[in-house]
Amino acid sequence: MSAPAPAPVRTLADVASRRPHRRAVGPEGERPSLAFRVVAGVILLVGTIYFLMPVYWLVVASTKTTTQLYSTPGFEFAQNHLWDNLTTLTQYDGGIFWRWLLNSGIYSGVGSILMAAISVLTGYALAIYRFRGRSALIGIVMGSMLVPQTVLAQPVYLLVVELGLNNTYWGVLLPSIVYPFGVLLAFVFAQQAIPREVIEAARLDGAGELRTFLSIGVRMMIPGSVTILLFAFIGSWNSYLLPLLVLNDARLMPITVGLAGWNQASITIPGLQSLTVVGAMVSVLPIVLVFVVLQRYWKNGLALSGGRF
Repeated sequence: MSAPAPAPVRTLADVASRRPHRRAVGPEGERPSLAFRVVAGVILLVGTIYFLMPVYWLVVASTKTTTQLYSTPGFEFAQNHLWDNLTTLTQYDGGIFWRWLLNSGIYSGVGSILMAAISVLTGYALAIYRFRGRSALIGIVMGSMLVPQTVLAQPVYLLVVELGLNNTYWGVLLPSIVYPFGVLLAFVFAQQAIPREVIEAARLDGAGELRTFLSIGVRMMIPGSVTILLFAFIGSWNSYLLPLLVLNDARLMPITVGLAGWNQASITIPGLQSLTVVGAMVSVLPIVLVFVVLQRYWKNGLALSGGRF
């Protein structure tokens, strides 16, 4: 009987050659392939151009007169009349535009602070405390996000009229302080950012629930709170239907309702078309400013919530 053949001797080179090829992993994780990066870059570039094109048109159109808006190409600059348009915008109807801009600042500033405060308080309570009906309450909050705001506008308007708050600042502010999306975000942020061990340690040290929330909960939820504040500010700044229904006095209207009125009136008053375009460009600047100032916080807040949604 012949002896079995000896097993082949494997060298380190043979073992290394048979291992599956793996991509190099850097400090930020596995690097995607070149084709994937090219496709992703093209998609991002197209998306960026798509979203910035209306802004570019708005800047170009703000430098034109009403005649030039219709007689020159939309994406090409003509004679620069930006300063003249801003001067006319300031002087028209006693400077009503800047009153609208101030009203939007009041509605968005005060309203977003109230929205964020109530959302953070509610989300913290839902995340920290365990009580009967908690899951049902969270489901109601999530379900309320599915109801369009246009459906609620008429009932809210009738309620505001019954309370005697129509044509007042509070008639716009009070209905907007309840923000279901903000409550859900605060709930996610609180679950992610606040360990229960810290809450238990504060209770063992004798801290009350309110003091625990103000000294620990609020500080740990700052990134999430700023994110909620930012979303609430944008939502309030762009609000149109509720102020349109509630307000009759032109000096109480926000910028959205005022510019919409000018746009409709431009059918009979052609000069208002250029003022509407310039006013729309000016109304974008506060939103850009808020994003730039708060970008450090809302980036952290979105990254924090991304792990739980």
